Amino acid sequence: MTHHAEHGLPVAVPSTALFTDQYELTMLRAALHAGTAHRRSVFEVFTRRLPEGRRYGVVGGTGRVLDAVENFRFEPAILDFLRERRVVDGPTLEWLAGYRFAGEIHGYPEGEVYFPGSPILRVEGTFAESVVLETVILSILNHDSAVAAAASRMAVAAAGRPLMEMGARRTHELSAVAASRAAYIGGFSSTSDLAAGFRYGIPTVGTSAHAFTLLHDSERAAFTAQVESLGAGTTLLVDTYDVAEAVRTAVEVAGPGLGAVRIDSGDLLVIAHRVRQQLDELGAKDARIVVTSDLDEYAIASLAAAPVDAYGVGTQLVTGSGHPTCSMVYKLVARADGDTPDAPLRPVAKKSLGGKLSVGGVKWAARQRDAEGLAEAEVVGTGEVPPELAGEQLVVPLMRDGHAIAREPLEVPRERHVRARDRLPLSATQLSRGESVLPTRYV
Repeated sequence: MTHHAEHGLPVAVPSTALFTDQYELTMLRAALHAGTAHRRSVFEVFTRRLPEGRRYGVVGGTGRVLDAVENFRFEPAILDFLRERRVVDGPTLEWLAGYRFAGEIHGYPEGEVYFPGSPILRVEGTFAESVVLETVILSILNHDSAVAAAASRMAVAAAGRPLMEMGARRTHELSAVAASRAAYIGGFSSTSDLAAGFRYGIPTVGTSAHAFTLLHDSERAAFTAQVESLGAGTTLLVDTYDVAEAVRTAVEVAGPGLGAVRIDSGDLLVIAHRVRQQLDELGAKDARIVVTSDLDEYAIASLAAAPVDAYGVGTQLVTGSGHPTCSMVYKLVARADGDTPDAPLRPVAKKSLGGKLSVGGVKWAARQRDAEGLAEAEVVGTGEVPPELAGEQLVVPLMRDGHAIAREPLEVPRERHVRARDRLPLSATQLSRGESVLPTRYV
């Protein structure tokens, strides 16, 4: 067990070796038996299409992938489990006992945007050491990229107003931590999940729920207890009973220095206007209005003209706002033309019918730009990179000799995403359904 922390306190990370499908290990067993397991191989992660209606994707989870690969270790208890289930044989167990990924990983840097066919991640090593990583890599990238894309769309809709991630109770407890991280990269400013704050250093927020008000004999008693404990700058929840009466009581208890009120139900557009007018009339002109209640990017956009200062988003964010996966795949695109270490690579690709075709060969990617610097095409190719695209390459080194070389604080991919999104055509940020904002051109 090793320790990693991207932007917070060190956290123990358990083995990730069983975050895999059985057929990865049965393929390994057969390849070891055939003598082909040690052939140099290249796998690539890509998606054939964006989720329906989406115009760009967001790379999320890269930092977690690096941790997962470094912690992919077959500890004694795991080996015992595989032995008892007869998943693999003795020689394979012996090989797994010494497993350490010693290859290289390249890919799009986290926070970058991607399109159909973009070689988001490239894993190079022997077939044996690379194939077993398929499931864990895809599970991380598919989940985190889906949340990051939803967060990006919501950030565009919020137009600079802060977004708070509040979805921990709407998903698996471990997924909640990953979702908070991905949401922060996509543009959210804080999370309610303390585990995410502890592990990744994301700012945390939260004050009270309706249960706190219902606990007390009156709304005034509840507000008084909260203000006396947390200070006048706290956020008071004002829609347990009558909103207008609650706002009046909130200002009377906290004074004109009241920090904020939260609205969690009803017609948010109408109520926000009424509450703003009431706060101003009561002298709490600096008190902010926070809205929650099953928001998504469309609901946030509909509140653009409302006097809202911040949004809290839960279910729709952590479930990818209707698209909980990105349908990324992990495909063998090249393998050595023999069993010796210096054997040249041969492009390989699936050719079956049914629309699941792959493009063979080790790929580079670059973003073609127009005279104003805006992206106009995603260019993907093999072989030499055209000189005019040399400065626009997207694939960067992430891991060398099995060691991560591209860890970075979360602020870096967060800022990278804003830059990448700002250099897309304006139609990329339209919430209406549409095709990929950039065509993918293969050369």
